[in-house]
Amino acid sequence: MAKLDEHPTVIRHRERPQAAAPGALDAEWLRRNCLDAGADDVGFVAIDRPELDDQRAEILAAFPGTRTLVSFVCRLNPEPVRSPARSVANQEFHANYEHVNEVARRVVRALGEAGVPALNPTSAFPMEMDRYPGRIWVVSHKPVAIAAGLGQMGIHRCVIHPVFGSFINLGTILVASDVLAGSLPIDYNPCVECKLCVAACPVGAISPDGDFDFSACMTHNYREFMNGFTDWVATIADSRDGSDYRRRVSPSESASMWQSLSFKANYKAAYCVAVCPAGEDVIGPFLDDRKGFLEGVVDPLKAKEEPVYVVPGSDAEGHVAKRFPRKTIRRVQGMRATSIRGFLFGMKLTFQREASRGLSATYHFTFKGREPAEATVVIRDRTIAVHEGHVGEAQVRITADSETWLGFLAKERSLIWALVRGKVRIRGSLRLLAAFGGCFPS
Repeated sequence: MAKLDEHPTVIRHRERPQAAAPGALDAEWLRRNCLDAGADDVGFVAIDRPELDDQRAEILAAFPGTRTLVSFVCRLNPEPVRSPARSVANQEFHANYEHVNEVARRVVRALGEAGVPALNPTSAFPMEMDRYPGRIWVVSHKPVAIAAGLGQMGIHRCVIHPVFGSFINLGTILVASDVLAGSLPIDYNPCVECKLCVAACPVGAISPDGDFDFSACMTHNYREFMNGFTDWVATIADSRDGSDYRRRVSPSESASMWQSLSFKANYKAAYCVAVCPAGEDVIGPFLDDRKGFLEGVVDPLKAKEEPVYVVPGSDAEGHVAKRFPRKTIRRVQGMRATSIRGFLFGMKLTFQREASRGLSATYHFTFKGREPAEATVVIRDRTIAVHEGHVGEAQVRITADSETWLGFLAKERSLIWALVRGKVRIRGSLRLLAAFGGCFPS
């Protein structure tokens, strides 16, 4: 398959001239270097672009000389990703991630030989695990790719390329030089709003109205990464003996964890990518025979008998039971905050919309001790907002020692014990407090 600039029906990216700086790189020269290194499409984003406002500090901390971000995509082969045999799909993902990283290395080498320093953050893993569970990535590839004109975000929260669709992996290179022409975002979204990703997601992480349940996706698809791995280790530690462990974890699950440790961690689903028909190169079969596409691509993934990992009491658990009776529900530990900052940030990721039905309340949190903080949480109309400081009138006020509160969240401290000791004080409706807890099952 030809690369994008050789594609017969695609208009090249819109570009805007940059202010010419001494030693600025020619955009076409840099683009050609990226394509020759193995990229399938590429764009350029200046470090001062507003799309990078929430990333700029982290990027410059990693590479202070950054002037331009080079964003590029490498195509996945669609059929392996669509296979119900997830070993096939995962091999395709891992092989392409390695390819993305090698492309970045080649471009950085070429830039270095031209006297231009550059840095290539990894496409996926490994990441900065000393920061976990906070921001572990050096650069967030998706917003950079969108700013670089390589696609727009679909309802499934993946970048959809206008030609290659969802079947791409992203890479970014930080370059210590200006580029004479930067790229602009494309002016339409290739997403065809078919909602097949909604239908195929085993945990209901993608809602038809565009809402996304991060924790549901994280708990299942990333079961053998990070939080899922630590939960598995805790299961080993909590087991009385081998027999008790086997009662908790099936032989196939243990073998799957071994396989991930030996051959890179496996994604449990990624069905949202598999069923996506968007993109000029992949949409043909969907347009020609929608019924056949559903029967050949979507239905086998929905019918696949497999364990689905959910947090007890979560919206995902109810979704699996209702929509996928052939799949086996496996209840596991959810994401745990290790800091008050993580707790406040994580509420937006772990909030359960369906569990919040009928709840309308404002909560004031005051944390004291090692990590002092004040925050307001508003839950209304199945949405959540978290603000710094105390805002408005609250129906429930919670004052807590920060370490005690984190211990309570980790189920290492009893709330009753904390109340008796004065480590946690609650003013307001206990009913509303219980309803609040139901929105964040763990």
